[in-house]
Amino acid sequence: MVRKFETYTFSSSRHFSDRGANGIAQPITEHVNAHSRPIVSYYFPKGVGEHHYGQERHPMKPHRLSLTNALVIGYGLDKQIHNIYNPRLATREELENYHDPDYIDFLSRVTPGNADQMKHLIDSFNCVEDCPVFSDIYQFCRMSAGGSLAAARKLCAGATDIAINWSGGLHHAKRGEASGFCYVNDIVLGILELLKYHPRVLYIDIDIHHGDGVELAFYHSNRVMTVSFHKYTGDFFPGTGKLDDNGSGLGKHFCLNVPLKDGIDDDMYLTVFKTVIGDTVTAYQPTSIVLQCGADSLGLDRLGAFNLSIAAHGECVNFVRKFNVPLMVVGGGGYTIKNVSRCWTYETAVLVGAEVPDELPSTVYDPRFPPGLEEWLEEETKTAEEREEERGTAAAGEGRDDRTMARNEFFDGENDQDQDDVVEAKPKTGARRGRGGATKRTRGRGRTKAGAPGPSSLREEVEEDTEESTPAPAAKKSRARGGRARGRGRAKGQDKDKDKDKESVNAETPTNPDPDPSTPMDLDVDV
Repeated sequence: MVRKFETYTFSSSRHFSDRGANGIAQPITEHVNAHSRPIVSYYFPKGVGEHHYGQERHPMKPHRLSLTNALVIGYGLDKQIHNIYNPRLATREELENYHDPDYIDFLSRVTPGNADQMKHLIDSFNCVEDCPVFSDIYQFCRMSAGGSLAAARKLCAGATDIAINWSGGLHHAKRGEASGFCYVNDIVLGILELLKYHPRVLYIDIDIHHGDGVELAFYHSNRVMTVSFHKYTGDFFPGTGKLDDNGSGLGKHFCLNVPLKDGIDDDMYLTVFKTVIGDTVTAYQPTSIVLQCGADSLGLDRLGAFNLSIAAHGECVNFVRKFNVPLMVVGGGGYTIKNVSRCWTYETAVLVGAEVPDELPSTVYDPRFPPGLEEWLEEETKTAEEREEERGTAAAGEGRDDRTMARNEFFDGENDQDQDDVVEAKPKTGARRGRGGATKRTRGRGRTKAGAPGPSSLREEVEEDTEESTPAPAAKKSRARGGRARGRGRAKGQDKDKDKDKESVNAETPTNPDPDPSTPMDLDVDV
């Protein structure tokens, strides 16, 4: 019986030639047929959004990745994605495939606790100001790079058609130093992995900042073509990306820069993007594409100056997707985090071929998303001091110039309380100096007008988007904006105290019984 069972169940031929009508295994049709949906893989290193750059006012917020992931799951897009991975950390050897061993050794050892002892290395590796040393910095770098490396490996193996790693896209990092909020260049590492299998890789960058780190890595190569759409004014970070920078040696004409100016809108951007990328793909015939989707090119970004909508940003992704070339999509810049998470969630939907409603799903981060556009715009235009006042914090107003001198002491300035007459506005002398001198460029809004100040410090860059400059003093001391006084508010009962102070002053100065009621001191009122 056993022998008869084996005869009818298993073939006696080594190559199963006698299977007959039973057939043999076939490849999965979803990956073979041209009309089938592409296989999409999503990479989210667990805990990557919990890191912090260690400075409250630093514009780079990894927490935006947690918001993005929450929206992706809230919309149910995880049901549309074929594979979701928690990729392993990149190893030191993998990081050293591009970066200098000394630099990786520094990142693995430096902490906020030993920063003073490693000050000379911190300066030499440019881990200052824009790129501060923070807790678990090395783990954060390994997470970001690990996601892009895993995505590249899946593409090389043919196990996926589109690989998404929003934690990647840190395109400014150089071989031996940090730059522009970026420490390890996960894009370069991912492209090097793709080059093990793909003969030609096209890199596309739609971040508002020039993708200088990736361009520099492949400036002499014809196997990688880099195309960057970015703001270029000469003083906007990183200050590179001119139209005539197009490669060198074997890489001559395999580097393409598209410099743009402030305020470009959807129609203009899409016209330029589709024309340039369409012709580039036709001429270069890439076997794989890497798309960096920096969201700081959106309108109302804290450091950006373009006027793109989420729909137009997503249309760039959709246009590249339609080439049906193995595609790796990574994140990048983006500093108004509620917009970044919306944008990358929408683009995830575009890549999986799904539609999502305009209404946001319910997540644990609902307080970060105002219910309507009107409320959101109102919140965006508030100054930092107004937000403090609304929260009722004790520090409200502490950022303004404070007067520590006596009430009747002469003070020659726009806050003068006892000038004889109206003081004319004094022109401001000198411009804010950029960090590290005139040649040092930092991330933030650039200035294009002649004679305008150079790049501002990190603290000034962050506050530039939220605080307006103080207007020149007028004849009256009250300077209200939108019904809200710029001077420090007074609690109830302070006006009575002020009247008592005036009476005591008049009693002590009998030689001036009839003071002029039109002096600036008497007109110092809150509106």
